[in-house]
This record gives sequence, structure tokens and C-alpha cells, in this order.
Amino acid sequence: MFTIGDFARHGRVSVRMLRHYDAIGLLRPARVDPATGYRFYEAVQLARLNRVVALKDLGFTLDQVRTILDERVSTEELRGMLRLRRAELEAAVADATARLARVEARLRTIESEGRMPTEDVVVKSIPPVRVAELTGTAGSYGPEDIGPVIQPLYGELFRRLDRAGVMPTGPGIAWYEDAPEGGGAVVVHAGVAVSAEPGEGPDFAVVDLPAIDRAATAVHRGPMDDSVATEQVLARWIDTSGHRPTGYARELYLECPEDTAKWVTELQVPITPA
Repeated sequence: MFTIGDFARHGRVSVRMLRHYDAIGLLRPARVDPATGYRFYEAVQLARLNRVVALKDLGFTLDQVRTILDERVSTEELRGMLRLRRAELEAAVADATARLARVEARLRTIESEGRMPTEDVVVKSIPPVRVAELTGTAGSYGPEDIGPVIQPLYGELFRRLDRAGVMPTGPGIAWYEDAPEGGGAVVVHAGVAVSAEPGEGPDFAVVDLPAIDRAATAVHRGPMDDSVATEQVLARWIDTSGHRPTGYARELYLECPEDTAKWVTELQVPITPA
């Protein structure tokens, strides 16, 4: 048997924690000396301690931990529960990381206000282009809703094109429109230029994207989550030049290396005189 101090060292917990677990009935000592009140533990109790610590670290309350352990959950069931909880925590971390990135991007936009020249805006016509596309629906036009939709769409589109033996003939092009259901939802079109015949295939659609007679364009460098500043430069130019936008900006992905910080994207906003 081990004294409470020795057991705490082997279990990598504090003596105070072991006393608390004893007080609430979560992990009782194997024996308590009736004369001195000293607690003694057996090595086999380390298994229960490991489960208590793991479940607690994964966010379960001590009452929940007790319920799980007292129901004699099997090792396989416990492993499944821990994997599920781990996946939930990983998703929460990923969400928090993405949220922090969006906050930082918005801060950069605020810091650059008034410093980004509208002289970089170019007005031009955009020719029609034939594209293969997949579509999805995002809850809003915000980066936090667009990103999780468009990224897997492009991954799946290129897999399907490869499977069909269709080679892209130009860069990727994304465009957006209001969803029929309204409520701020947006239909996301993830496309890439191809030379295939138009129509609905088994895995993707081939459509002719119409020309834009007049578009205000600007080149954005960096990840698309940081494109808000460039979009707002376009908005200021459109407003001060006596125009109004007639739709969402198209995104022409000119360079898309693995490092998104090196991306080069042309934003194309269709415009008309106000």
C-alpha cells in the first residue's frame, strides 16, 4: 500500500485533490488507519484515478465523472467517450482560432483605413468564361460563413474534375448570389475555367459565366479572410466615383500556392452609374 503522499506522486496529482475526491466519494482510500486517520491506497486504484483525471480534463464535472465511473463503463466505451469529447474540444479550438484570425483581419482593416489608395482600382470589362462549378449555401456573406463552405467545395470540385479527366484551362473563379430562401443566406459558386461542353454532369455542372460590361477591380494579396480591407477600398472608390454595385464581387484566383499569405486574387465588382 501507498501513503497518500506516495500515491499522489505516482498519480501526478496533489494530496489536496485526493482528499477532496475522498470527501465527495469519488476515490476512497483502500484503508484508513482508525487511530491516526492516515489514508492508504493500492496501486490498482491508479486506474480509477487516471479515469477521473482524464474525464475531468476533458470538461466533465465531478458529478458526471462519478456517474460515468459508477456505471462501470467499459474501457472501450470510455475510450469512445474520450475520443468524442476530444473531437468536440478540437472543434472548439479550431473555431476559436478561426474567430481570432477574423478579429485580427478586421483590426488590420481598421488600422489601414484611409491608407489604402483607391488609385489601385481599375475599371474594365470582364469577358464571359466557361467554368465547371459546384455550389453550396452559406449562412451569410461574412468570411466566417463563406470560408467553411467554399474551401471544401473547391477540394471536391478538383477531385471530381480529375476523376472525369477534365483539365482546368484557367484560374478558379468564385461568385455569389442571394439565396432563394433569403434571410441573408448566400449561394456560393466555386468554379474553375474549363473547355468542356456545358450542361449538368453526374458530378459537377459546366456553365457559361456571363460577361461583366463594367467592373471595378482591385488585386488582393494574402488570404481571403483578409480581403475585407481590399473590398472596402473598392466600396470607397465606387461611392466617390458616382457608381453603385450591381452584385457581389467575383473572385478571380490568380495565384493560389499552399501558403495562403502568398495568394493573389482579383476582386471584380460589377458597377453601373448611380
